[in-house]
Amino acid sequence: MHIVVCMKQVPDSAQIRVHPVTNTIMRQGVPTIINPYDLFALEEALRLRDRLGGEVTVLTMGPPMAEDSLRKAMTYGADRAVLLTDRSFAGSDTLATSFALAAALAKIGEEFGVPPIVFTGKQTIDGDTAQVGPGIAKRLGLNQLTYVSRIADLDAAAGTITVERRAEGGVQVLSTRMPVLITMLEGVNEIRRGSLDDAYRAARATVIKWNAADAGITDLAKCGLRGSPTIVKKVFAPQARAEKVRQVPTTDLTTEALAASVMAELFKYQPGLEGELLRFPPASEPGHCKGQGAHHDRRTQADASRPGRHEARIAGAFQGLQACLGGRGVRARRGPSRLPGTAGRRAQAGRQAGGGTGGRHPLRR
Repeated sequence: MHIVVCMKQVPDSAQIRVHPVTNTIMRQGVPTIINPYDLFALEEALRLRDRLGGEVTVLTMGPPMAEDSLRKAMTYGADRAVLLTDRSFAGSDTLATSFALAAALAKIGEEFGVPPIVFTGKQTIDGDTAQVGPGIAKRLGLNQLTYVSRIADLDAAAGTITVERRAEGGVQVLSTRMPVLITMLEGVNEIRRGSLDDAYRAARATVIKWNAADAGITDLAKCGLRGSPTIVKKVFAPQARAEKVRQVPTTDLTTEALAASVMAELFKYQPGLEGELLRFPPASEPGHCKGQGAHHDRRTQADASRPGRHEARIAGAFQGLQACLGGRGVRARRGPSRLPGTAGRRAQAGRQAGGGTGGRHPLRR
């Protein structure tokens, strides 16, 4: 069985630079690595080859320096490496990249045999689009299985494959006929350690290099910047915030004291927060649920008109914070407020005027 793994050499994400004019990634002088997601695809391909026989070809599109990543893939056990490199590919977006790689895959099929399975990682860490794999499948008419977590069964004689695909809320079990394109998820396997023999073989091996003409690409208008309709308006690094993170000491503090300390810090550095808390609708008294109809509505409106009712909401917010910090429910207190400063005095005045903090407080919705 011939299996092809499409991989990409990407800049180390910690040292990425962006061209100020073209808004494309500057790769010269930046340390590069194999896209981490592609290593999971490579390992899965090598496991299938070890079990069923055949060979694994790795394919990448990039500058001449991408040969290093291909040789690295061969040290893991890949049998053949193909580098698609041409100045006309510079600046390609996902549409142009999938066009060039699809042409190279068709050429690989002519030269070394049509692959029933093409692997890619789920996405790359530089573009982060997850569009190239499905784009290749669409251009070549392959069945596509994305976000695959496990290959459950493969019948080479019948030409069928069954996989588990991670989806929202669960796992899908999908079965289809080959040829297929599979994008592998991260963490589904662990890349092997290459043997010494593979390292020697990779060092002596000849990496096949194709330009656009070698890959059978005749329409260069579909490659590079000319074939890339995606326009990056602006790329910039986020500015560091001037304010520092505030730490509230927690040593030897009870849950209530810690909640009071946090509330004091919030009101100190967010002066408008206290006013925002007063804008929440008043909470109903305990024992009066929403199902009590018009009588409940009249009672709620009457309670809202009591003096100090709105001020008591801050006490409700305090109780909610205390409940979160303590990991348990907190019942409404009728005793003196322990809120810091003005908030405590206002909440206490509200209770003395007939307000309360029962029911759901605004921060626990």
